[in-house]
Amino acid sequence: MLRKIRIVVAAVVFICLSLLFLDFTGVWSPKLSFLASIQALEAVLALNVLVIVALVLVTLLFGRVYCSVICPLGIMQDIISAPGSRKHRNRFSYKKELPWLRYGILGVFVLLIILGCTSIAALIAPYGAFGRMMTELFAPLYGWCNNILASISEHNGSVTFYPVQVAVRSLPTFIVAAVSFVVIFAFARIGGRLWCNTVCPVGTVLGLISRFAIFKPVINNSKCISCGICARGCKASCINPKEHSIDYSRCVMCMDCLENCTHGAITIAKAPCKSCKTKTEPTESKPEADTSVNGGRRAFITGAVLAAGAVTLNAQKKDADGGLAAIEEKKKPHREVPLKPAGAQSLKHFSKNCVACQLCVTECPFGVLSPSTSLETLMQPEMNFEKGFCRTSCNRCSQVCPAGAIKPITPEEKTSIRIGHAVVILDNCLPGSEGQPCGNCSRHCPTGAITMVDGPKDQKIPAVNTELCIGCGSCEYHCPARPYPAIYVEGHLIHNQI
Repeated sequence: MLRKIRIVVAAVVFICLSLLFLDFTGVWSPKLSFLASIQALEAVLALNVLVIVALVLVTLLFGRVYCSVICPLGIMQDIISAPGSRKHRNRFSYKKELPWLRYGILGVFVLLIILGCTSIAALIAPYGAFGRMMTELFAPLYGWCNNILASISEHNGSVTFYPVQVAVRSLPTFIVAAVSFVVIFAFARIGGRLWCNTVCPVGTVLGLISRFAIFKPVINNSKCISCGICARGCKASCINPKEHSIDYSRCVMCMDCLENCTHGAITIAKAPCKSCKTKTEPTESKPEADTSVNGGRRAFITGAVLAAGAVTLNAQKKDADGGLAAIEEKKKPHREVPLKPAGAQSLKHFSKNCVACQLCVTECPFGVLSPSTSLETLMQPEMNFEKGFCRTSCNRCSQVCPAGAIKPITPEEKTSIRIGHAVVILDNCLPGSEGQPCGNCSRHCPTGAITMVDGPKDQKIPAVNTELCIGCGSCEYHCPARPYPAIYVEGHLIHNQI
């Protein structure tokens, strides 16, 4: 019964977290964003004391329940490693712990966080890795299926579904997500929770705490017949059938062993000691054969298919104005300082806390946020205005950020936060370069920071009051100059108030 409850809760959490990244309507984010805030690493970065204390207490009571019920990457590994046929059942075996590898990776991870290299550390952060895979690999497939339904609805005169743009937001981030999926898929098929117990820094920290858990799976030596079924079905490879012991630092409390043991020799009980393993008198048992299946080739093929599919699922873009005139593609201007959303406080604060989970990218309804391709801030979101601009009435990115990289703000507070300022390039401006009247930037400026003043060729040219400009990007987005806009927004290292 405990195992069934764990599976049901884990399935609900996994589906809800997946909807956070897949849903493009914004309906589910207000209801489900709390699940992102209770992720372990993100709670630490956001200094969410209540969540941190709760996770520590739960781990001290029941061990690594977090890894089996709350962590989406852990649940994904359970889905991948689930036996697909009879020959894949009971394919695991006990393996000794590799403490030098676990704690070595943890030490490097913590050092990178301290040094502010969070974008590099985020490569193995569990929630961030899950978010990138969902956003870059599965969201395009989800959008493609939606567009098929939208086409069918349109054909039948219904508006139940509507088409959305499907495209790869960033090639480097897509490649990282694809490689991560292939590696984790291979780890899960070969060794179950091998990734969690060798690479994942959150699993290592929780493993240290779970050594002192009060309630744990305990082997009753008087009932055990040394059949070894529990060890062959343990995806954490932490049950030693020869010594009748369990390595609690690697046990993820999946409770599969309770159901696999037909003699009721394993129960959840108060552990007899505080050591990492409970030992009883050893009994003779036959050596267990290593029946693990090498799924590397299958993982590679699956990852390659997903990669090819996601790359080809680009939305059809309009390339003509009413079918008469070709529209030249707008190019992104070079910014000395990248733009970060209101609530990020500063470039340093954002870079230090962001785990590049891409949730804010998914939630942005105007396509302003996209993953960075810079090595210093690789995969961390930054603002660009080719597809839209940042409305002062929208604060969704600040409401869903689980790591505190974007602090929660209200729409009213956002109207007075200066994240950057507009810069005019007269050589690109239509009144200055072609003598044609324009004024789009001034008409669409929500704060009145842009006014039109006398310029060359008896035309009005834009002038920017940097004290009023908040860097929303409306001027850059509405500028008709091609390929580069005549006005663009330069970011601020530190955000401040008007």
